[in-house]
Amino acid sequence: MNERVVPEPERRRRRPTKQGTVLSAEVIISTALRLLAQHGAEALTVRRLGAALGADPSAIYRYFHNTDDLLLAIADELIARAQHDWRSTGDWVADLRTIGLRIHAAYQAHPQAALLAAYRTTGRQNEARAVETILGVLRGAGFPDPEAVAIYHAFVDQGLAFAALDAAADALPAPARAADLAVWQRHYARLPAETHPNIAATARLLVTDMRRSGYPLALELLLSAASARLAALKAPPGPA
Repeated sequence: MNERVVPEPERRRRRPTKQGTVLSAEVIISTALRLLAQHGAEALTVRRLGAALGADPSAIYRYFHNTDDLLLAIADELIARAQHDWRSTGDWVADLRTIGLRIHAAYQAHPQAALLAAYRTTGRQNEARAVETILGVLRGAGFPDPEAVAIYHAFVDQGLAFAALDAAADALPAPARAADLAVWQRHYARLPAETHPNIAATARLLVTDMRRSGYPLALELLLSAASARLAALKAPPGPA
């Protein structure tokens, strides 16, 4: 693709496309998300985007350097959706819990896009705002900067890792997804206690629990560990 993106004032299309759409970066991103949901990663091409927009594919070049530039914009859009209307409560644990669940939900709403975007670093406005917000919550809670950065890293990586894992499961064709879940019922629930006593003892719980994401509990465990870490940092030193 062309390596030169046309400056904003010059790239605005004065006339609608054949489908009556006035092109913008936002419209292209929304269309790309729709195509990814319908057709998966192979849909992220200039030709398909142009066809869906009713525009010449070369028009996409006026907004994005290449498809990777578009992918980074998609990743940044998912981050923006996770932050939409978020307000701090002043309770750092509650705030991080909400942020984490919002990130996970935003990626789960677009599993095909999440598979491509969850591991990317965009360096764009919405990502920078998220980094600033999370670090602000941690520093405001009283974590020293090295601790704030370390916990930020663990918090974000955990959320995005689960987002990618759960997105991969959600993106499976329905028969494959159902077959994977059925393994717990058909195979693990039937293993004998003589050879697999722990699985046999918990089989009914496994069948139920493995149908949902492990992220909410993993998030709570991380927040509990961070709370204990902060309490230890604030505790008065013991006797010499």
